[in-house]
Amino acid sequence: MGELASKEQLRMSFVRCAAVAVPAVLLLGFLSGRTVPSGEQNGWYAALAKPAFTPPGWAFPVVWSLLYVMLGVALALVLSARGARLRGLGIALFVAQLVGNLAWTPLFFGAHMVGAAFLLIVAILGLSILTTVVFAQVRRRAAWLMVPYMAWLCLAGALNWEIGRLNPDAERVVQPAAASQVIR
Repeated sequence: MGELASKEQLRMSFVRCAAVAVPAVLLLGFLSGRTVPSGEQNGWYAALAKPAFTPPGWAFPVVWSLLYVMLGVALALVLSARGARLRGLGIALFVAQLVGNLAWTPLFFGAHMVGAAFLLIVAILGLSILTTVVFAQVRRRAAWLMVPYMAWLCLAGALNWEIGRLNPDAERVVQPAAASQVIR
């Protein structure tokens, strides 16, 4: 039982982990985004003043899809590092930051809690930094895959902050009513 795994066995371990982790993270992200209407499809959000640096609406699903794939690959790298010191801690931190990530959309777009959503992003970013530091001790590539995610979290945090600043009563903004189809 003291034998080392071959390179092929290690590669297959990663492939098996990636075959589960990547679709799981992507699916969870997709489901979180579908719990409530988001982006310009959300009447409340559409009615808010937004900062000039707000990316175009099409960028969000594209970027988040790419980031979720990268997060899934990072997780797979760590999951496949059986016996690595700090592996369990890295996985736990990853799950904690992912849970926060998945909670942000319903909190911001559904509950309209801009301030609480900003605090959540700060917590997610902090957990992501810790995750990245631990991932670097397990698999350096996994840590590098976290970097674009943290950069996007910084942008998302800045957007969230500015939306709160530009819309101090955002929680009370009423989404516009749909146009009536009734002919008089």
